[in-house]
Amino acid sequence: MSVIPDSLRPQVPAADQTLRILTYLARQRGPVPARTIATALGIPRSTVYHLLAALQEHQFVVHLPEDRRWGLGIAAFELAGGYSRQEPLARLGRPVLADLVDRTGESAHLAVMHGRDVLYIVEERAQRRPALVTDVGVRLPSHLTATGRAMLAALPREQVRALFPDAASFADRTGRGPRRPGELRELLREVRERGFATEDGEVTLGLRSIGVVVRDHAGWPAAAIAVTWPEESERTPDDFAAAAAAAAAELERRIGRARHA
Repeated sequence: MSVIPDSLRPQVPAADQTLRILTYLARQRGPVPARTIATALGIPRSTVYHLLAALQEHQFVVHLPEDRRWGLGIAAFELAGGYSRQEPLARLGRPVLADLVDRTGESAHLAVMHGRDVLYIVEERAQRRPALVTDVGVRLPSHLTATGRAMLAALPREQVRALFPDAASFADRTGRGPRRPGELRELLREVRERGFATEDGEVTLGLRSIGVVVRDHAGWPAAAIAVTWPEESERTPDDFAAAAAAAAAELERRIGRARHA
């Protein structure tokens, strides 16, 4: 049932059209031309440009001038992260992570995208393992973390380029990790080929992680699951890949999407 009475709809056309544009962009696999938006939604092209300009000012969309396309911006990802941080995802993910910790004997955590960062919403620490920096509520640069890399690799390449357009976009913690867009592109290509992301001392020296994306019903990265272990244990990412992938698949099932659907 409509929240806005039909009698009031003529008074809020801009709001209605703006939300339709954002919804349309959220359903695309990547940025699209303004004319495509106008045609698909039946909105005059001049109106679409006007609304896109307003959305760009508030960082809800980004413009890729060389491609003449528009995509979702950082503010839109922050809204999505805000929704994902609500209790349902944490509640559904907590038992999945607890089982993953039991199976691997290592600590695990669940994170969502928050602009260029990841935000940790669940942490399950294994027995006799040290506290991690990835505590609930902590934000870390997505390009340095296994969870962030897993989610970035699942985004359209144009969207990643919008999030990390230049060297100034890259934060540093330990002197390791990509520092330029080209380095990030190569790293994410390897993630797509392997099916999981890794991190080796980029967040905390002496600790390694493996991350697997959790997709929503539309195929977008809703979150990512990671396992973290001390490098001195000599265990490798391959030792955790199957368990992490199974945990991600189970969480996808719980939030309403079958893996490989």
